[in-house]
Amino acid sequence: MLGIATQISADVTGQAWLVRAAQGMAFIFMVYSLANHFVQNTTILFILKWIGVPVALLYTFGWLDDVTGHLESISIEIGNIRVSLYAILRTFIFGIVLFWLGRVSNATGQRVIRNRNALDAGTREVVAKLFEIGIFMLIFLLLMNVMGIDLTALAVFGGALGVGLGFGLQQIASNFISGIIILLDRTITIGDYIELEDGRTGRLRELTMRSATLETFDGKDIMVPNERFITTAFTNWTHNNRKQRYSLHIQVAYDTDLEKLFDILRSVVASHPKVLSGDDLPIEERPDAEIEKFGDSGIDILIEFWMEGIDDGENRVGGDLNLMIWTALQTNGVEIPFPQREIKLLRDD
Repeated sequence: MLGIATQISADVTGQAWLVRAAQGMAFIFMVYSLANHFVQNTTILFILKWIGVPVALLYTFGWLDDVTGHLESISIEIGNIRVSLYAILRTFIFGIVLFWLGRVSNATGQRVIRNRNALDAGTREVVAKLFEIGIFMLIFLLLMNVMGIDLTALAVFGGALGVGLGFGLQQIASNFISGIIILLDRTITIGDYIELEDGRTGRLRELTMRSATLETFDGKDIMVPNERFITTAFTNWTHNNRKQRYSLHIQVAYDTDLEKLFDILRSVVASHPKVLSGDDLPIEERPDAEIEKFGDSGIDILIEFWMEGIDDGENRVGGDLNLMIWTALQTNGVEIPFPQREIKLLRDD
């Protein structure tokens, strides 16, 4: 409003120094208010107080155009390129401010997006990554404009860069595009337990635009390029259903009372707090024991149970059940047979 009033005053009275001074003081007051209430970065505070205020004072007294003209006259020429001191200072100051604004905007936007519980985790990651890319592309274009670079020239440069990416940075570009596809189709999300084609397993801890990080239960990180999730097969254990079925195998003697044994095994397995059990479950999800096959030395028994999550780490259920089953077999006198062989001696008459 003061800027409009300055022009009106100049047109009507022929003078505008008083309104211009008020505008300069208002700008100085705004700078100090922003610095004291919203800015914590020391570099930005320094720029606002020691560059923004002097610029406002120069504008108030009408000396800003003379100073910028003098700085513009101090220049060097490199071939067809002319670089002035004013352009260098302007690019440096606006570059710092733009990157600071970009970082603050990105952090705020990421926090707001990730707090949107109405969206699932995969959608939040997609929106957050696209928001981050958009922010920094906007900063790059604004900085190019501040430097005085014609943005239409970037079209030719972009075409050459695209050819270079196609040949020299093919793998990087492939992983980047694969990361976008993964985020969009949501085949994997943070927290999924994944088994790779080569047998390595881990929980997905981090997903970036270049690679995914699988954290194993023994404290190791597996860095997997995003392209592998597009071009190779993998097993996602917990993406759609955290309930998993596991099995244990034991062998008992042929003279064992199997009906009694099955009741014991089902009761022991169901007594573990992390094993899913109860009459409210479908019959196929209840703990079960059955004959797997008839072996050479005994009867092979298959024990199946369901649980939430993976049988490892904090959910090491299989080891607990083996000890509980061993104790139950000892208590009830059930024999685990040793290998038996029948030898027939042939006598030569």
